[in-house]
Amino acid sequence: MSVMPVAVGRGAADNRHMGNNMSRLEQIAAELPEAVRVDIAQWDGHPTFRVRGKNFVFSDVDATRLTVKLTVDEAEAVVATEPGAEPAGYGLGRHGWIAVDVADADGPRWEQLREWIRTSYTLVAPKRLAKQVLDEEPLPTQGDQS
Repeated sequence: MSVMPVAVGRGAADNRHMGNNMSRLEQIAAELPEAVRVDIAQWDGHPTFRVRGKNFVFSDVDATRLTVKLTVDEAEAVVATEPGAEPAGYGLGRHGWIAVDVADADGPRWEQLREWIRTSYTLVAPKRLAKQVLDEEPLPTQGDQS
C-alpha cells in the first residue's frame, strides 16, 4: 500500500485560523501524542489519522465525512440520535465505528467531533499514549471564561 505520511505535531494549527474542516481536523489531531496524517494513494489521496500505525479517523479529502471509533454502546446512541451519523461500512459498524456527515458543521458541532476523535484515539492508541490524553485537563471551549 502506498501512503504519504504527513506529521501533525502539537501546536501545528491555531484555532483563530481554522477556516475549513480539514484544518479543524488536523488541529484536533495535532493535540494527540504521536498522531500522524497518512494520505492513502489507493483511495485517491483520502486521509487517515493514525497513532503507531492504527487508524483512529478516516476522512474524505475535504473532511466533510469522518469515520471514528467509539464504544459500541456510545456508537449505537450516536447513530440513534445524531443526524448524518450511521454505522461505518465494511463491517466496522459492529465494532463501534461510525461515519458522520460534517459538511456544514459549526463551532459547537466541532466540539462534539473533537470529543469523538479523542475517544477514537484513546480506543486504538497504546495504553500509555491513551492515558496521556485521558489524564489531560479538558481544554476550555470558546464560550468558557476560565
